[in-house]
Parts: sequence; structure tokens; C-alpha cells
Amino acid sequence: MPQPVFFASAPRHLGSLLAEELAGLSLSQVAETRGGARFSGRLEDAYRACLWSRVANRILLPIARFPIDGPDDLYAGAADIAWEDHLSPERTFAVHLDGAVPGVNRGQFAVLRVKDAIADRFTRRLGHRPNVDVQTPDLRIHVYVRQGQALVSIDLSGTSLHRRGYRHEGTAAPLKENLAAALLLRAGWPEIAAEGGALLDPMCGSGTLVIEGALIAADIAPGLLRQRFGFMGWLGHDAAAWRGLLEEADDRRMAGLQRLGSLRGYDRDSRVIRIALNHLGRAGLAGRVHFERRELAECRPGRTDDRGLVVVNPPYGERLDAEGGLPALYARLGSVLQERFAGWRAALFTGNPDLGKHLGLRAHRIHRLYNGPIPSVLLHFHVDPSAFVRHRPRAASLAERSAGATMLANRLSKNLKALKQWRQAQQIECFRLYDADLPEYALAVDVYEGDRQWVHIQEYAAPASVDPKRARQRLREALGVIPEVLGIPDTRMFFKVRRPQKGSAQYERLAETRRFHEVGERGLRFLVNFEDYLDTGLFLDHRDVRRMIGGLAAGLRFLNLFAYTGTATVYAAKGDAAATTTVDMSRTYLDWARNNLAVNRIPMQRQELIQADCLEWLHQSVDKRCFDLILLDPPSFSASKRMQGTLDIQRDHVELIRNTIRLLAPGGLLIFSNNLRRFRMDLAALEDLEVLDISAETLPRDFARNPRIHSCWKIRRRG
Repeated sequence: MPQPVFFASAPRHLGSLLAEELAGLSLSQVAETRGGARFSGRLEDAYRACLWSRVANRILLPIARFPIDGPDDLYAGAADIAWEDHLSPERTFAVHLDGAVPGVNRGQFAVLRVKDAIADRFTRRLGHRPNVDVQTPDLRIHVYVRQGQALVSIDLSGTSLHRRGYRHEGTAAPLKENLAAALLLRAGWPEIAAEGGALLDPMCGSGTLVIEGALIAADIAPGLLRQRFGFMGWLGHDAAAWRGLLEEADDRRMAGLQRLGSLRGYDRDSRVIRIALNHLGRAGLAGRVHFERRELAECRPGRTDDRGLVVVNPPYGERLDAEGGLPALYARLGSVLQERFAGWRAALFTGNPDLGKHLGLRAHRIHRLYNGPIPSVLLHFHVDPSAFVRHRPRAASLAERSAGATMLANRLSKNLKALKQWRQAQQIECFRLYDADLPEYALAVDVYEGDRQWVHIQEYAAPASVDPKRARQRLREALGVIPEVLGIPDTRMFFKVRRPQKGSAQYERLAETRRFHEVGERGLRFLVNFEDYLDTGLFLDHRDVRRMIGGLAAGLRFLNLFAYTGTATVYAAKGDAAATTTVDMSRTYLDWARNNLAVNRIPMQRQELIQADCLEWLHQSVDKRCFDLILLDPPSFSASKRMQGTLDIQRDHVELIRNTIRLLAPGGLLIFSNNLRRFRMDLAALEDLEVLDISAETLPRDFARNPRIHSCWKIRRRG
């Protein structure tokens, strides 16, 4: 008697992987088919597939095939099946149908015809019939209709096999367990684990990838936690064969746990880490895998000598706005990989392949998959310098340069010469050399000097009317000319594209290098970072505002609101302020401010750094604090999750100024500054205050081409 042929269904594009897996389970005559793979064998082999397949959705046992030309044929064919051999009338059943039945517009009607056929057969033969239970039936029946044929099968799995049994709570967009396992198998995790390698997911969410990785590494059957399979309510169930498979799986689990290596999952959201830990306990792996709340910037191997696989499923537009901070998020991830995970392999799963380009790594292999209905890719990387991609456009060679490039070189040289005497007299070591002086080369070029010289280049995003190919050529020409004129290697040239920013977007991380350079300004020292943010940490156009504060601060209590990296605080402290208070919402920038104070050897006894929402802090500080000199330099717009509401500086500046004035001592001075190009001060609403526009006198010479880059005001109480 020939052995039965079973069918295992798989997620889309995973049929070949499922076939490989089933063959690895020593099943016979395995072959990839439409929607999955088939194999032949004993019932025990089908049980083994249910217990051990990490990729399959369902394991089906076909019991009948017949031609159909309409719903009546479907009823007749189903009624001819000996259902009393599969199901007792005291039990329940449900029918699932895939495909289209000729002459039937609604799939539910076709399902109803099969249910009627089964119920009518039982009634005719036994006098009573089993009930239907669509939620938790004792037996699930699967009908597949294609090309005039109906294939009826017993669903041995019951609910989909991706439901392992450990996941209780979901997050916003979790991976199904079998898709997570498939990603790990495609990424070569079984081989890496066998060699003692580590696994790390820096954005682990509810922990599915890491837990599936642990099940693979510890040789734990993915179905071992399930309380129920479809065959348990089937009359043909072989309970003895099933018990034997469970005993074997238990033994393999105990042995595998003893050799489980390092597996770690990080996420910035403490809520999902709690969910991950709950899942870990339900999977019987508590204490075997490490989950921790950790920012992406803090991700690193568990041990310095660890090597292995970084696997990650970052957001790609389904959970977050694809036009928001996602490119920066992917760039930060790529930076972390390059800085901390040299020698590792990495696998990134995303529904937006273009975002993967921001990693700065060249994929050596790509698998095209689906995450539910979303076309996705699994990108494979070797984290090795040979795979690093420099996002800066390639500089044009001398032969490629146009007459315009020669004009640019001449303009740069002319500007250098024109600014030289002024810079020496004013002790200016960081300055704007060029600001779109020539319309064809829409760049801002800033020079920073410390123990060496760096150049920070920002390209203004071109309007749609500009030919992109010509714009790229001009950019390549500029990137060849600039280091030549300045006499620096191109490794000390940093390039970014500057687009109109809303609120805190200019402060968002682009990378995670944490490389700081010490530069000078009027005898003071500041730390700048050219790679991790759009801006460097030192706003050059505010240079004269800082100098003013330093000249006014002696003996005064100084408050720096929306302080960023605390550069104005350094000037005030060096100007002998009686005390300084620096307030910003970002711990990163407050730490930066602390380091700026340290490099200038400023004692911290009289310097107070406060992490707070500045708007909320203002309300809480009324009648509790008093200052003689205040710098109020807010963003143009902010909608940070940590703020109460939003800040729109044009809409809210009157209220913000009035709230800040309440902290000003009699005779004190508020300096209000912002960078909104179209800002208009509402003088009528502030007529009870002395408001003096000092924008022109605080505009440095090197920004004279762009007088609207900031506005600045002195504000006092009248009288």
C-alpha cells in the first residue's frame, strides 16, 4: 500500500526553504509545490513535521479529490467522503476553503455547502450530526479548489503552526513566529549558533526574533509548547506515536539548553521589553536569553570577543512615517554596526528596500519575501570595511571639471583672503567660508579649526526644476575643489544635504559615531561632531550673541533656555557669571554641555544643568527662581513626545516671552533669538516691554550674505 502524501503550506516565497527543512527532518520524496511543499511517509512523519517545522503554516492530509463544476458538485463530492472514519458526531468541526468555485460569488456559500454535505451524511447514517465550531473545532477540514478540481484534506495542524504558544501580547506590528524563524534560517543562524556564535537584535520589540533564535540554537521543537494540534480531535490520531515524538523532543531540548550561547535583545521601549520577558518565560527560556531596555546608541555586543549575527526588523513606514525620521534611523543603525560589530554578520528585514541604502553597508545577498501582504526584502551583510559605503558623492576629477568649478575655486580663495584679517583680529577659528555665493553651487561651506582643520559642507536641496544629473555633477565638482583650496585631505571633509526642517528634526541623529573634535572660538574650546547630526553642536551664526552674553555676564545669574550644547553657558561662565542654569530636554545635549564646560576647565560648583521640558519648567519655576540675564533661543517648531503639546515660535512667541520675563529680576535682560526666516515679532502684544531688534548687530561678517539666518532681540521690563 503506498504511503500517503502530505502537503505543508508556507508563507509566500518560502516554499523552497520549507522543502529544505522537511528534507532535513528525514522526510521522504520532499518537493516544493505551489504554496509550500509535499512529502510522503507515515502518519508519524506528518506529526514530526507539525512538531518540528519552523517555517510551515499547516500540515494537511489529503483524503479526497474530485472534479467540480459548481456548488452542487462540491456538495456531492463532500457527501461521498466517509466522514464517520474521521469525526464522531459528538465532536465539532469547521471548514476552510481556498480558491474559487464555479458559479459561486461568495466563498462562504461554498463553505456552507461542504458543511451541509458533512452534516447530512451523519444524519442519514447515524441519526445525529456533529456541530460546527469555527473558533475551536475538534477537527478542521481544508478544501482547495483550483482548475475544476477540489482537494479535501484533514488539517493536522489545527491553528496555524506559527502560533507556537509563547506569545501572549503583541506589539504594533509583530513578525509571525514562522517568518522570524525563516529569516534566521536564511541568515545562516543555525550554522553560526553551532559554531558558538552570538545573536543580537538591537530593535527586538516583543522578542520574537531572539526567542526563535534561541529555539533554533537549543534544538527545541517549535511545536513543543503548543497545547493542541488538529490531529488530536481526529479519529485517526495515533496517540502512541505522538507521545514518542514528544519524549524525543523533550530529551533534545534538555541537551540543547546546556549549550545555548549568547542571545540578546535590546529595545528603547521598556513596555515591549516587559512583553519580551513575558514571552521568554512562557517559552521556558527565562534566564537563558538577555532582554534589556537600551537605546540604539548604546547597543553593543554582550562581550567584547563575541562574534555572530545581528538580526533586525526595523520600522519601514507601516509603523512610522516613511518620510519622517526613518532614513536617519537606518543611518544610525548602520553607524552602530560599523562602529561596534566589525566581524559580525548582519541581516535586516524591511518592507522599504530604499531605506536599506542608508545603512552605509553593501548587501552581499538579498532574499525577496513577504511580511503578510507587504513585499519585503531580507538584506545580508558582512560587517567589514570592504562592505562600507561612503554616502558622500564621488569628487570629480580635474578632467571632469567645468569652467564653473574654476569659478567656485576662485570664489573660495577670494573669500578666504577677504576673511583672513577679520578672523585673526576677532580670534575666529570656525567660520562660514561660502554660502551659495554662486547659484549653480548651492552649498554652505563651514571651516572648523582646532589642532587641525575640518570642513563641513551642506548642500541646499535643489528645487524640482533643476536637472538632478547636472546638480550631481556640480556637487562632484565642488567636492573636488573644496579640499584642494583649503589644503586638507578629503577624509576631513563632511557632507550632508540640508532640507527645510521642522522643529527638532535638525537635532535628530544621523549616525552613532560619537566622534568629537575640539575647536576654538575667541580663546574658548568647544566640542563638535560632524557626522551624527545635521548640525555640529556649534551654531556659527550665534557667535556674536555668545560674545555679548560673555561681556554682560559678570556677577549675574544667567539662564540658558533651550540650551542645546551649552555654548552660551560657557561664555557666561568664562565671563564670571555669579551662577549659570542650563535647561534642555535632551540628556545627550546636556552631557555635551557638561563636556564643553569641562574642556574650558570651568568648575561645576556654580553651574546647574537641568533636563526638562523648557515650557513646563518655566511654569514650575515662577516665583521660585530669579535671573539677571536670560538667553531664550527656542526651535522654530517642536512636537517632541516628551513635550506637553507643541511649540510654534511664530504662534507662541508672545506667551513664551511673557512666561520667561516672569523669571527676570528687576533691571534684568532677556535676549530672545530664533532662526525662523519669516519670523515677525508681535510688538503690539508686547507694548508694555522694551523690545529692541539687534539682529543686524549680531549678524557675523561671514553670514552677511544671508541676513535672515536669525533674528535677535533685547527685551526688558519698562521702567
